[in-house]
Amino acid sequence: MSTLKNNKTQKWFYPLLAFMHDSRSIGIILLACTALSLIISNIPAIGEAYTHLWHYHFNANEAHSFNVIGLHLPNSPLVIINDFLMAFFFFLAGMEIKREVVQGELNTIKKALLPSLGAVGGMLVPAILFIQFNRDSAFMSGWAIPTATDIAFSLGIASLLGNKVPVNLKIFLTALAIIDDLGAIIVIALFYGEKLHFIYLLGCAIVIVLLWWLQKMHKKFAWIQIILGVLLWYFMFNSGIHATVAGVIFAFFIPLKDIVNFEVKLHLPVYFIIIPIFALANTAIVLPQNFAEALDTSLSWGIIAGLVIGKPLGICGVAYLMVKRGWAVLPAKVNWHHMIGAGMLAGIGFTMSIFIATLAFKSENEQDIAKISVLIATIIAMMLGYFWLKINSKPIITTKAK
Repeated sequence: MSTLKNNKTQKWFYPLLAFMHDSRSIGIILLACTALSLIISNIPAIGEAYTHLWHYHFNANEAHSFNVIGLHLPNSPLVIINDFLMAFFFFLAGMEIKREVVQGELNTIKKALLPSLGAVGGMLVPAILFIQFNRDSAFMSGWAIPTATDIAFSLGIASLLGNKVPVNLKIFLTALAIIDDLGAIIVIALFYGEKLHFIYLLGCAIVIVLLWWLQKMHKKFAWIQIILGVLLWYFMFNSGIHATVAGVIFAFFIPLKDIVNFEVKLHLPVYFIIIPIFALANTAIVLPQNFAEALDTSLSWGIIAGLVIGKPLGICGVAYLMVKRGWAVLPAKVNWHHMIGAGMLAGIGFTMSIFIATLAFKSENEQDIAKISVLIATIIAMMLGYFWLKINSKPIITTKAK
């Protein structure tokens, strides 16, 4: 009887476990959460209550934070998600960056050159395209929205193609997206903060020095570092620099031997709890009745053109120039058709682009237009990248030695 019960448990548990570890599932869940949130937001009976839920302020004012026994804490569910929970996402991204720089695909200049400069081109060209669409407009603060790449989504689509996509192309795309994340973090820190509060910045500096000292003294990573990490987040949240930057800074003080352990523990909660909640909260958008007219703005066209056209143009343009001049070579078994497809998939901005949209605009109307534009661009980039690679790639046959 117990054996039968165990078999039934395994029958349901292991497929679920495999599903959760499959990069494709992340994209499926994000799409499902986005569709669900958009549908609920636009049901007349409950839509208003649903959207208000995420924006509900814990006290009478609509400030970013509110006072609780002398502590200034997030003042709405949306701020908790975007400023606190997303710090874990950035912490995970920071550890990925550190690991790749120290011992992975970015640990030598030769390895790092092609994805690094490709990522720079993939950020600059979309930003330039956006600026061309929005020059002298009120939307200029959104220039960084089309510069981002969603690493999970882009790799998820590549995974759908199975052995038609060379492993080295996936490695290149991963490295490029990681550097893209680093670029987005720098942009957020430099351009999307608020008025700086130097007393809290001093608190950040003191915590960072303490973390550095503990690392230098080879102290075992323990509760003291975690407490300092929480303090770093709190000071950063109130400093005027976006709180999620604390996650990245803290990641660089994690000993290399502990990174894999942290990544294993955080992968599921970040990608299957935090990011879906982020998608639900940030796509709670009431679609305007004149949908097409509302989206026919320079803001929308700048975002869509930046992600769909600017990303592949910037990445492939820089890569071609580097290979042509002999500064770099294409990864093994990767051709230019593959690179164009990777550039198209890099146009899937989703999580990071939506996140930057929430920082770029104060008006909910402008945020909603930007988010819808990101969703449209994501769908276009997904379809273009998937079908381009499907048509222009041949299955890679691996032969086993006899």
